[in-house]
Amino acid sequence: MTIAVFGSINIDLTTYSAQLPRRGETLHGERYAIGLGGKGCNQAVAVSRLGSETNLIGRIGRDAFGEMALSALRRLEVSTDGVFVDSESDTGVAVIGVDAAAENCITVIGGANMAIDGTDVTRAKTTFEQAGVLLLQMEIPLAAGLAAAHVVRAGGGRVILDPAPAPTGGLDGSVLSRIDVITPNETETEILTGLRPANAKQAAVAAARLRADGVAAAVIKLGADGVYFQSDDGDGFVPPFKVKSVDSVAAGDCFNGGLAHALADGYALGDAVRFAAACGALSTTTPGASDSAPVLADVLALLAD
Repeated sequence: MTIAVFGSINIDLTTYSAQLPRRGETLHGERYAIGLGGKGCNQAVAVSRLGSETNLIGRIGRDAFGEMALSALRRLEVSTDGVFVDSESDTGVAVIGVDAAAENCITVIGGANMAIDGTDVTRAKTTFEQAGVLLLQMEIPLAAGLAAAHVVRAGGGRVILDPAPAPTGGLDGSVLSRIDVITPNETETEILTGLRPANAKQAAVAAARLRADGVAAAVIKLGADGVYFQSDDGDGFVPPFKVKSVDSVAAGDCFNGGLAHALADGYALGDAVRFAAACGALSTTTPGASDSAPVLADVLALLAD
């Protein structure tokens, strides 16, 4: 089953330091890295490395960072057929700080990602019509993402929305009713529901609020405390996997890529969430964004432990 990923393509500048700077503070860092990023890009790579047929739809600028992104995508064996080169926009950039505890803060300059519109949906209409699962994020205009979701669902596919970065005003029922699975973390859950969950019991309340607004399934990521999920078929909690984390920057994206892969493979929601949690955990053991996505053999090995 084909998985379509409609989202952002960035070049990431990641800095590593003992702690993240406070407002007005300058710190000496330890090292930096430049690589492929953007939530759409990260999720497409994550899906591809698990062995699923993957189509990435997005935009880059006609610039050096755009060429870097295309080269990296090809190296990572992700098709670039759906990537449009926009002569009037710059390629998206993210500046990421990572501290010794693997926590991070990120500033994103959207560039070409924010120029995405209905023409991108039209160009990729056949891809969306044939997709069994569509992955969406919030680093491209929501209207374009929902237009793609309509095409995918009309063809019998499912839509997963990673609501990051979550809009300040939240998402109303007119949006949530047009997707099948939503996967917020604690911060995003607070923005969307008014409740910041610290455990599975609180996550259950937040998930019920999201489902009351129209989404069929809510999967709430609690970071190092595990994952809670809820749908009409039931609910459950997946405890965290024990790994040695060095960088959590792409954990959410690898989680979502794993969830899409597992659902496309026919997993029930609970099993798919556990598979996704293993993908997210493994990604934290390797520095970087797209390059940290795990391969299927390593995910299956962690699940078997």
